[in-house]
Amino acid sequence: MAAKFSQDDGDVVVIIGSGAGGGTLANALAKQGIRSVVLEAGKRYEMSDIENDEWAMFNKISWLDKRIATGSWDVARNHPNLPAWIVKAVGGSSVHWAGVALRFRDFEFRMRSENGDIKGANLLDWPLDYEELEPWYAKAEQHMGVTGPTTGMPYHQWHNSFKVLASGAQRIGYKEIQSGPMAINTQPYDNRPGCQQIGFCMQGCRIGAKWSTLYTDIPRAEATGYCEVRPQSMALRIEHDARGRVNAVVYADAEGRQQRQKARVVCVAGNSIESPRLLLNSESSTFKDGLANSSGQVGRNYMCHTTAGIYAVMPKPVHMYRGTTCAGIISDESYNDPARGFVGGYRLEILSLGLPFMSAFLDPTPQGWGRGFTAKMERYDHMSGVWLCGEDLPVESNRITLHGTEKDQYGLPVPVVHKDDHPFDVAMRDHGVEQTRKCYEAVGASEVIRLPSYPASHNMGTNRMSAKAADGVVNKWGQSHDIPNLFVSDGSQFTTSGGQNPTLTIVALALRQADHIGKLISQRAL
Repeated sequence: MAAKFSQDDGDVVVIIGSGAGGGTLANALAKQGIRSVVLEAGKRYEMSDIENDEWAMFNKISWLDKRIATGSWDVARNHPNLPAWIVKAVGGSSVHWAGVALRFRDFEFRMRSENGDIKGANLLDWPLDYEELEPWYAKAEQHMGVTGPTTGMPYHQWHNSFKVLASGAQRIGYKEIQSGPMAINTQPYDNRPGCQQIGFCMQGCRIGAKWSTLYTDIPRAEATGYCEVRPQSMALRIEHDARGRVNAVVYADAEGRQQRQKARVVCVAGNSIESPRLLLNSESSTFKDGLANSSGQVGRNYMCHTTAGIYAVMPKPVHMYRGTTCAGIISDESYNDPARGFVGGYRLEILSLGLPFMSAFLDPTPQGWGRGFTAKMERYDHMSGVWLCGEDLPVESNRITLHGTEKDQYGLPVPVVHKDDHPFDVAMRDHGVEQTRKCYEAVGASEVIRLPSYPASHNMGTNRMSAKAADGVVNKWGQSHDIPNLFVSDGSQFTTSGGQNPTLTIVALALRQADHIGKLISQRAL
């Protein structure tokens, strides 16, 4: 029987969001006997609700509340009201993610020390290093079921699309080519089945081979009796007492009525748009610029990885839709080599899109469709494609702000997501596109197509970690510099983006944070 806690119970930890950060945190706290209430803005779906249909699932689970994209990035033109492709449902974006589970490289925690002060970038070292996080990476890999040496699970079999890319990569001299690590089982693990290569990974895994808090951490946390999940509960503001300690979260329930849950600790795990938005919306006479914002850094340094979609038309059919969406990674460029004209590294990740999404991403402006578009789509079965994932430098003016006049259904200001590329981001993207072109042309591609950027699935920064309170929002535990019982538990705490998909690091940090919160509670420090 799932627990149900009183709204007047001021001894619970309130976790806002149920994805990779919030869901993992709830389960890890429950294992310690620490009670939590998880407020999730979206609905709760069961595995039986997952459909192998790209648009049906996009419309069912995506966060489609109005947001405004501004700046020079492609998304402001192509998707002005959809800057991010993330999930509003129990499980958060762990329902949608493709399963790539990469660790940061050691240099990615110290980008400022490695590269110095870079003009136009707000670069900072993380207040922790790889050595400190390494045991938590191992725990996260075991927890999620990541293929590779930690679990002993073999990597995924190579599907046609990756075979094409890998062959070309080998011909141009690349050597770090493998179909993992992935948090998608290749054999039964943790009471979940092995992958069946169905190919709808980003719509939600219908059989549960892919790790998601929807059917792992959340139900397990509830089963302990120490966790209550409240779906369709949109956090509106965080309140505090006369000492400046947070003590309650006001939220709107499924009927739009305002409710108030008292709290001993509040952990914000909404995502890198909603988390700073909530802190900014929680301003008061004590915190005039929003909660945890004495540095002025809340909402700033928004990062979403330097990305591009690159698709090649091959001489023979490939049928890229047959196989795991992203099981194929080339890592030779994932090191810091400023001689290339940028800092940080990137990965080339196979991205096997279904026909509906391929058409939308090939040209997101249907009014411009014509013979050129249809000629490409006629060759869909001959295509293989890559998603470039690379370091995105923190820029202070890339930020989340509150719209001056436009309000959402709860009466809150709509978030504005502003993003301009740093010159190094542009140089990295161009380099990655050219290297991918070489790979595909080495195996006879007749055409290589660079797609416009998609809405961001990797959202980071905006509440960053820092050693000094003046430089960021939280310390190395995700704990607010300003308010000791307020934590940030999602990707918004990233100091830099790295060139790696963020989910494994979010989970490692959440497991580590849960351990730290448990110690502080036992010491009566919270």
